[in-house]
Amino acid sequence: MERLIAELIWIALAYLIGSIPWGVVIAKMASGIDPREMGSKSTGATNVARICGTGYGVATFLLDMLKGLLPVLIGAKISSSPLFLSLTALAALLGHIYSVFLDLKGGKGVATTIGIFLAIIPGATLVGIAITLLVIWLTGYVSLGSITLMLLLPILILTKASFTYFVFALVVMLLVINRHRENIVRVIKGEENPWQRKKFQKEMGQSPS
Repeated sequence: MERLIAELIWIALAYLIGSIPWGVVIAKMASGIDPREMGSKSTGATNVARICGTGYGVATFLLDMLKGLLPVLIGAKISSSPLFLSLTALAALLGHIYSVFLDLKGGKGVATTIGIFLAIIPGATLVGIAITLLVIWLTGYVSLGSITLMLLLPILILTKASFTYFVFALVVMLLVINRHRENIVRVIKGEENPWQRKKFQKEMGQSPS
C-alpha cells in the first residue's frame, strides 16, 4: 500500500513537472515576448528559436527534454514496473501538452517525448534522433522530423523493450502527431514555416534583428 501511494504521488508530481512552461519563461525573460502570441503560437523550442533566437530555443528544448527524462529516471528508483514508468512518463507528457499553469494548453511534446524515451531506451532513441535530424536537414522543417520520430519510436521500442512500453509508444505517437495536425496541413499546402529565424522573419515580413 505504501509503495502504491508513493507511485501515485510521483505520477502526480510528474504531471506538475511536465507542466512547467519553460518556453514561456525563457521567451519572456529573453525578449519580453509571449510565444503563445507569435509565430506558430506554440510554447515549444522551435517557436522560441524562431522568435527569440537559436540559443533560447536550444535552452527550451533541453529543459523540456528534462521534464520527460528526470521523472522516469527518478521514478525508476520507486519501481521498475513498465506500467508505472509508462504512467509516470505519460503524466509528464500530458503536463507539457496540457499545462495546469497555461489553462490546460501547452507545447507539442516532442522534446519531452525524447527525454522520456532516452530514459527508457537510450540507444534506440539516439538512432531515431539521428534519422530525425537528417529529415530536418533535408527538408528544413522541424515538424516533419518530429512526425518521423513519432512514427519510428513504436518500431524502435518493440525491438528493445516490453510490450507495455510498445503500447505506451503508440499512445505517445497518437498524442504528439495529433498536436502536429495543423503542421501537417501546412506541409501539404506548402505553407509550413521553416525553423530558421531569419528565413522565418523574412517570410513573416519582419526585419531580422
